[in-house]
Amino acid sequence: MSQDQSAVQLEVEKIAEQFKTQSQWVQKSPSPEAVEELRLHFLGRKGLVSGLLESLKTCSREERPLLGKSINVLKQHVESYLESLKIASLQWVTQQKLAAPPLDISLPVTGSPGSLHPVTLMRRELNREFRRMGFTVYDGPELDFEFYNFNALNILENHPARDMQDTFYIAPLPGDGPQPNPLGRLVLRTHTSNLQIHAMLADRPPLRIVAPGRVFRVDSDPTHTPMFHQIEAFVVDRGIHFGHLKGVISTFMKAIFGSNMKTRLRPSYFPFVEPGAEIDIQCVPCGGKGCRLCKDTGWIEIGGAGMIHPNVFEAVELDSEIYTGFAFGFGIDRMAMMKYKVPDLRQLFEGSVSYLGQYPVVL
Repeated sequence: MSQDQSAVQLEVEKIAEQFKTQSQWVQKSPSPEAVEELRLHFLGRKGLVSGLLESLKTCSREERPLLGKSINVLKQHVESYLESLKIASLQWVTQQKLAAPPLDISLPVTGSPGSLHPVTLMRRELNREFRRMGFTVYDGPELDFEFYNFNALNILENHPARDMQDTFYIAPLPGDGPQPNPLGRLVLRTHTSNLQIHAMLADRPPLRIVAPGRVFRVDSDPTHTPMFHQIEAFVVDRGIHFGHLKGVISTFMKAIFGSNMKTRLRPSYFPFVEPGAEIDIQCVPCGGKGCRLCKDTGWIEIGGAGMIHPNVFEAVELDSEIYTGFAFGFGIDRMAMMKYKVPDLRQLFEGSVSYLGQYPVVL
């Protein structure tokens, strides 16, 4: 045996004895951290066993097979023992958890209890005020058929709102068959007006319904998001006229923004109402004096309104010669922006805890 071979062999025996001693200490308290530290010390890239393999370079070709075998035997022993220590470490962790003192759930909560999102706060306030005015809160599907979202609302096939650039259409599922559904394709609703149709088909007048919820449009830029929140309110009964519509809107906006809030209606076109109007409210941040938000007009457009179109009544088999009604809707996000004076609508969707945490837990 050459001098180099003898030195390597002695080093193998020395490291084997060292591993035996250290592993026995780890065995007494085999935490995952201790087992990993032992592994790195012996099998890591700069570990002792890895160093033995490097030392083979100093030995002759004739001596390498014998020494290599000896080193591999040591390496396999170390790996095998470490595997048993890893299993023991899992049991050790379990025992530590069982030995830990139990959680006292009677202890008082510390820190901030959290907050509600401003859109949630706004929605709750809107629902509360509508209930005070005698409206019933109505919920319905976000994924709906074209009949409810478009056809029954007098939005014809060639209307721009039905273009693929504005609406999320849902592809048919495999096995649906070649026959088209009589209610049309499935879409993510583009407005909460679809609930007008569901409500009028489910119940007969008189109706006084408010329908808040999420809506979806293929629209994304600094002032628009693909998902946002709307609220729709409508009344159907005998003898309903435009004066009722204006009175409800004015009363409602004053309840939300204060008795000095001014509103106005501007003529506009919507397929499901006739006549139709845009709803403007006095700009809250500047009090109607004019600012960047209202483009120095003193007014903010928040939604649309009008008398329900006779074609809509025909779609739900109501006689438009007997019944009339009005409907109006607006964005809850825009209302929250005005109510809480949010300078940028995108702040409502960024999920910043530091920003959203300033709002109250309850309304």
